[in-house]
Amino acid sequence: MRALVLVATIVTAMGAQGLSAEPKYDTRITRTDLNIPHIQSDSWGGVGYGVAYAYAQDNICMMAEEFATVAGTRSLHFGPENASVLGFSEVDNVTSDVFYRSQINLKELRPGWNEQSSDARDLLDGYIAGYNRYLRDTGIENLPEACAGEGWVRAIDRDDLIRLNQKQMLLASSLALAPGIASAAPPGETEAAEVAFNFRPHEDELLGSNGWAFGADTTADGRGLLIGNPHFPWEGPARFWQMHVTGPGGYDVMGVGIAGSPIPTLGFNRNVAWTHTVTAARHFTIYMLALSPDDPTVYIVDGKPVRMTKAEVSVPMPDGADPIMRTTYSTQFGPVVTMPGSPLAWSKVAAFAIRDANSGNQRAIDTWLGIGKAANVGEIEAAVTETLGIPWVNTIAADRHGDALHADITAVPGVSAEMAQFCGTPFSGLVADLVTLLDGTRAECDWRKGANHSEAGLLPASDQASRTRRDYVANSNDSYWISNPREPYRQLSPILGNFEKALRLRSRSNFIETEAALEADKLDHARAKELVFGNKSLAADMVIDPLLALCVNRQDIAAACEALGGWDRLFEKDSRGAFLFMTFWEKVRKSDDLWQVPFDPSDPVNTPNTLTTEGDLGTALADALVSSAAEVTEAGFALDTFWGEVFTRPHGERRIGLHGGPGVAGVLNMQRGRLIEDGIIPVHGSSYIQIVGFDENGPVADAILSYSQSTDPTSVHYSDQTELYSEKQWHRLPFTSSEIEAQRQGETVSLVE
Repeated sequence: MRALVLVATIVTAMGAQGLSAEPKYDTRITRTDLNIPHIQSDSWGGVGYGVAYAYAQDNICMMAEEFATVAGTRSLHFGPENASVLGFSEVDNVTSDVFYRSQINLKELRPGWNEQSSDARDLLDGYIAGYNRYLRDTGIENLPEACAGEGWVRAIDRDDLIRLNQKQMLLASSLALAPGIASAAPPGETEAAEVAFNFRPHEDELLGSNGWAFGADTTADGRGLLIGNPHFPWEGPARFWQMHVTGPGGYDVMGVGIAGSPIPTLGFNRNVAWTHTVTAARHFTIYMLALSPDDPTVYIVDGKPVRMTKAEVSVPMPDGADPIMRTTYSTQFGPVVTMPGSPLAWSKVAAFAIRDANSGNQRAIDTWLGIGKAANVGEIEAAVTETLGIPWVNTIAADRHGDALHADITAVPGVSAEMAQFCGTPFSGLVADLVTLLDGTRAECDWRKGANHSEAGLLPASDQASRTRRDYVANSNDSYWISNPREPYRQLSPILGNFEKALRLRSRSNFIETEAALEADKLDHARAKELVFGNKSLAADMVIDPLLALCVNRQDIAAACEALGGWDRLFEKDSRGAFLFMTFWEKVRKSDDLWQVPFDPSDPVNTPNTLTTEGDLGTALADALVSSAAEVTEAGFALDTFWGEVFTRPHGERRIGLHGGPGVAGVLNMQRGRLIEDGIIPVHGSSYIQIVGFDENGPVADAILSYSQSTDPTSVHYSDQTELYSEKQWHRLPFTSSEIEAQRQGETVSLVE
């Protein structure tokens, strides 16, 4: 019915403007099973128009709220006392507004719009027009309940997309420090409230992912095979949304994007498939500034005093109240940032400034256009190399010719190993595991002044990591050093991540499970599904047996030991005892001297190992198991309760039991949840999972979107794919015209403006 009403609206609009007028936008949207839109247009503007219209149909309230957020109007619309997520921290709306109003400088960013290709500009202009068209067609009063008639729902313009793009570029880099930028004030001043935030988030909170590309030597058919398993939020504008785009010049790509993406940013075409994982490279640096003894807002560069730039930020308030005024500070190296309670707090003698390589990055759309047009992985490598537009993710790809690519090539500060050492400070080593700290007393340490690339100061692609193999490459968010344990990569700049350092358990699990799968047989779709949804816990395999040995002498852990002894060491829905182990492991995993065998760089996949159970650590392990059992019981669950009864996604009166577990426990199918009154709900983890191979006719793709297409709880597409994910069912994606026709839902909608 909705489609028929829409068609009537479109025909009426065409009649009003005259059929003889040449339309600026002309697009067609066909929905198939699970509400996946297939957008077709002969122009890039039409592509963006159709994508935005279809996205708004599924996610209008979330999208409208995001435009209000990046415009710095959350306090006005949602109240200054309420909170929102900024980076990895929950902060009050005033802090969020101060950050966006002070750090997204439209005057500086607007010229970058015209530096994009004409195709990219047309895509984005079309996106704006398509979003606004949806609002006109539907009417704000007729939107879903969450935003119907709300004043924060409005038409958008270029500035809105510029703001949103800049937020997305900083998402996994300096946005983590956003609260410290918004609240930075000279010592002794109380104008800005001190905002407490955790710069080192829980490992599973980081935008993560697993990605595999298998080449001809390891696949059953001798063609490339890709597994994409990105770990992204279940809620908010960083959620993935499925789409299939057919555009000018033979562009034909299916996959996903996040809010504001006018084309797929992960996916496949006829010849290549690709995914992304968050890289371990650092995309910003911190500069340590020596301050004048007379004024903490004056810093010294090359022996000369330089006054910080002060900006007064006005945050509008609701109900006609006076705006709240805040002051932010910036330097020639970037905005001042403070981390209260850490060595990087603004004091009377030192301050700190942040410089982000993705500040002003508007090259990403052109990069993804290039990737989507690629005929082989070499052309994908060329696209990321030529633009340096990928913000903060590895690119992992396979092609029909049997080549597999891992390219850790992103917009990275131009800091070589030599520069990191030359520009280090006496304190750089103390915070090296957190940030790259450079000397701000010397202008020569400003990497933005470099000329290594057309984007001044960025590390050239030739100094970053990229390799193409015929067996496989994989990444689970550890550094470039190991994308295939059979041949570690050579050492590069420390800005690109650790070298010969211990891997995360999830990375170790990846390589252990992958090598075991390949030893058994060559890979096909069925065995790839088993690999990605195996739900094994490497931590459990390493810990449970020696832990159970402690039960002999501790009666107070007998019940807990019985529950863990009966656990299958998986995070399946019907696994009993997984909740108890998760609770226990979170308590002990960072213990000193946890392992008897230390890390060995010559055996990074298997070390460290062998749980220490003697002496004080053994006692501490048993005590942790006691307290963990108490917590599980207090939460209202039996020690051997089914994981699928604890970990669920609510939808109305229903609860959908889920599989997957904590990455820090070495679970590849990472799902991190939030404890609520009667269980755990998913927050972050496996999202759009795709397995893509090739036959003589094109791509063969099985996929599932764990949290489904729509954010509207009243939609049947709010949880339809979640139900499938729960049962480990996959959807064969329709790519060709005949496949689309076979899965068609309703009539094709034509949009003309």
